[in-house]
Amino acid sequence: MKPHRASTILVLGILSLVVCAPLGVAAWIMGNSDLKAMDAGTMDPGGRSNTNAGRICGIIGTCLLLVGIAVSLFFLVMAGAAAAFSNQ
Repeated sequence: MKPHRASTILVLGILSLVVCAPLGVAAWIMGNSDLKAMDAGTMDPGGRSNTNAGRICGIIGTCLLLVGIAVSLFFLVMAGAAAAFSNQ
């Protein structure tokens, strides 16, 4: 059986919330693959709860990243539109 990577996934998930949102994608992908391996019986299931918690933190971090990108694009478009209309 392969050892679990629960601590790594949990750290990446927490860091995605606090410091660097793109780490959430890594936590999400690693968490999904490890949970599948645990379900298949090829990985130690001892870290299942921490793996799931890290995966959930990664999902939240990724969603926050996407919201931040959408808000930034909205303000960029609005600033461009304001600049275009102010020159007329």
